[in-house]
Amino acid sequence: MEENREALVHPGERLDDLQCKGYHIIQDPKRFCFGVDAVFLSNFVKAKPGSRILDLGTGTGIIPILLAAKTQAEHITGLEIQEESAEMAQRSVVFNHLEERIKIIQGDIKEAAGLFPAASFDVITSNPPYMMNQHGLENVYEPKNIARHEILCNLEDVVKAAAYLVKPGGSFFLIHKPFRLAEIFSVLMQYKMEPKRMRLIHPYVEKEPNMVMIEAVRGGKSRITIEPPLVVYEKAGVYTEEVLRIYKV
Repeated sequence: MEENREALVHPGERLDDLQCKGYHIIQDPKRFCFGVDAVFLSNFVKAKPGSRILDLGTGTGIIPILLAAKTQAEHITGLEIQEESAEMAQRSVVFNHLEERIKIIQGDIKEAAGLFPAASFDVITSNPPYMMNQHGLENVYEPKNIARHEILCNLEDVVKAAAYLVKPGGSFFLIHKPFRLAEIFSVLMQYKMEPKRMRLIHPYVEKEPNMVMIEAVRGGKSRITIEPPLVVYEKAGVYTEEVLRIYKV
């Protein structure tokens, strides 16, 4: 049985231990490997037992796998446009014996309304591309560029899909860059997704934030809670106690 599992990892790929419920993830260093943003977002998500979750732009499936460990969600779907990444994510699902809880679908966020029924998820998550400017990219369609830059979808595409697919009163969890906060709030409210929680992430306590996590509720009332900031490092190479706790959950 273990030999069959090891065969799921292809040449040039690596198997990373997530230090969480014994789960692992298959990654290809030449394509794109997940970062701390996926870990932080999965910890920020609140999902009731029995929830149905959709992760938009799931990459190699890191957020669905972490949410399978951290929540009692009934089912988690990952939508990914890049065929090789979706296939790799599916192999990680099989490696972790999560086929009954996680399904990976290859498809375009911009066509998500045709892939799933309206209002069919309790929770939607996304760690989308942050960067708008593609100037100077040698190969625009390289997997790493697609993951980081708004090449195949933009912020509005993601919010529009989430607003259509989440149930009324359901939550959309997003991690993004603070310099785009005004735009993020504007687009969320355009699609009747009311920002309800926000948490800024600082690399060091004295540095300005470089990430922000937001929970928006479909049709929610106007009131937002600003949570205490998350500080990543005490000093160079040393995580804060909170970050260490997040990684151990």
